[in-house]
Amino acid sequence: MFDPILDFFSKIPAIHLNVLILLGLALFGGTYGGRLFQKLRIPQVVGYIAVGILLGQTGANIVNEQVLESFQLFNYFALGLIGFTIGGELKKETFIKYGKQIIYVLLFEGIAAFVLVTVLVGVVGSLLMDNASTAWALGLLLGAIASATAPAATTNVLWEYKSKGPLTTTILGIVAMDDGLALLLFAVASSIAGLILGNGSSSLLGTFVSPLYEIMGSLFIGVFSGFVLSKILKSHSEKERVLAFSVGIVLLVLGVALLFGFDILLASMSLGVTVVNLTPRKSRDMFDLLKGFTPPIFVLFFVLVGSELNLSYMSVPLVLIAVVYLVGRTTGKMAGSTIGARISKASQSVRKYLPLCLFSQAGVAIGLSILAGHKFPGEISSAIVIIIISTVFVLELAGPPFVKMAVIKAGEAGLNITEEDLIKQSKVKDIMDKNPPVIYENMCLNKILEIFSSHDNLYYPVVNKDKYLMGIISIDHLKQTFMLSGLNEFLLAYDLMEPVIAVTHPETAMTEAKEEMERNRMECLPVVTKDDKLAGFIEFRSIQRLISIKIAELERKSMDLETGK
Repeated sequence: MFDPILDFFSKIPAIHLNVLILLGLALFGGTYGGRLFQKLRIPQVVGYIAVGILLGQTGANIVNEQVLESFQLFNYFALGLIGFTIGGELKKETFIKYGKQIIYVLLFEGIAAFVLVTVLVGVVGSLLMDNASTAWALGLLLGAIASATAPAATTNVLWEYKSKGPLTTTILGIVAMDDGLALLLFAVASSIAGLILGNGSSSLLGTFVSPLYEIMGSLFIGVFSGFVLSKILKSHSEKERVLAFSVGIVLLVLGVALLFGFDILLASMSLGVTVVNLTPRKSRDMFDLLKGFTPPIFVLFFVLVGSELNLSYMSVPLVLIAVVYLVGRTTGKMAGSTIGARISKASQSVRKYLPLCLFSQAGVAIGLSILAGHKFPGEISSAIVIIIISTVFVLELAGPPFVKMAVIKAGEAGLNITEEDLIKQSKVKDIMDKNPPVIYENMCLNKILEIFSSHDNLYYPVVNKDKYLMGIISIDHLKQTFMLSGLNEFLLAYDLMEPVIAVTHPETAMTEAKEEMERNRMECLPVVTKDDKLAGFIEFRSIQRLISIKIAELERKSMDLETGK
């Protein structure tokens, strides 16, 4: 099936590069690929994965199995940061408001996918495989793995499109807890599969105790570390130290989780949940710092995910079972989430669009497939790993565009925007006062004071008769002039104005104009055309006022979505 592609790449000589070159290729290529896909209106995470496929085992094999193995600890770190950030979105207000809804949807979508994949793979596998017992054991294990949803690719799209609302909150809650549900279902599935295959060493009690140990241990280490980090945040406010402490404690949590066999995603998520609920204000600043730190790490992580996908081991029976797995999982997720949303009386947008947001699958599914391979060596082992890795390829590419479509159609894209984001998206012409009160250079002081009395501006541009900018008059500068009231009729605007330190243009990015004002310690900035005629005026306080108005409008839209208006 993939022979032509593999033959082409097999002709490329093996390339042995050092780690720094590999990191540079992955980061540069992934960033460029993400940007290219973004221009095509496809979520950038798909571009990261596509570049990884080109560099990886299905492509040029620059990032081979040995390289991937050496980067395993980095993958843990990236997953830990992803889990920590997801946990930071789950505030207690969210649990109070959406807890029942999230639990219902989680159970229905997870169990529906489990049951449907188990039955379909069991039936089809019995026809394609020599042993029906093997087919049903394979169906049970694939069914359990089907319940897992990858948080990384899904949440990356939510962050990329700045989404906010009931659908976004429900998605975050589900992907945060899906890991635990998948572990429990896998315990049930592996236990029953062992009995079907006549595995005498399979202990029913052991298979239930093991995942409970993982889940409870993960929660304990995450919550305990969250208390510690909260105490640290209360006593430190320096950005550099806060960032170092937060990254350091994530690494510690991951290390302890690996040492004791806990689940790293659950541990890091519970760390984030604890911190954000114990110190809401301080943790908000901390997560803002992390947003500036994590992008390169996430790019590398998704490139490595793509590099890991090897499609060379596919056979016709496995391709058919993989298709059945995809159909069963997708149908189960969609039907289960719809039923759960209706029973929990979720909002219309959640009922309508949530079924499109739970397709992605990656790290947890691959991890469970490898675990299944260790527990059931032989035919089942190779079949599970090949099916999961090949379907992950499809789901990781197809999942993000559906999430994007859902949040846009639900009207939640662009509602989670900060003041800084708005400034970055704006140009000077979007913020400036297009018709500021102007003072002509030959105006006397009495006329100037009349203009002051009818406007609340603190700064006024001075122009000549052709509207060319000449200078600026401020109220503060006039205070000392009031003492010269006897000269009022002799003073003109030209005598009172201050020189213009800097100007900007309507098409200039607002971030650049704001930096110009801060650099020169200016409270106002004239906006001029290319031929230096006055086009508008910006006061620093007006920037904050307009941004606050826009933020309030977005908050109102988000509230309307939650109330169903």
